[in-house]
Amino acid sequence: MTRAEIFDKVCDLVEDTLECDGSAITEDTRFADLGADSFDLLELVTAFEDEFGLTMDDESLAQIQTVSDAVSAIEDAQ
Repeated sequence: MTRAEIFDKVCDLVEDTLECDGSAITEDTRFADLGADSFDLLELVTAFEDEFGLTMDDESLAQIQTVSDAVSAIEDAQ
């Protein structure tokens, strides 16, 4: 799966989970700027793991602050 395909799926999951406008999301978008708190981030990570069929390690999870961070963590976990 390409980075662009992962990005598109991540945007869809973020839009659904955080109920925000997905068209405004870029790789530089910070989850905090979308109103995500720690519970929302946990919910997002669970959605990423389910969607991509993977498990992210704790170190990767601690690094996820932006959409780009999430895409990179997913790439690394595949």
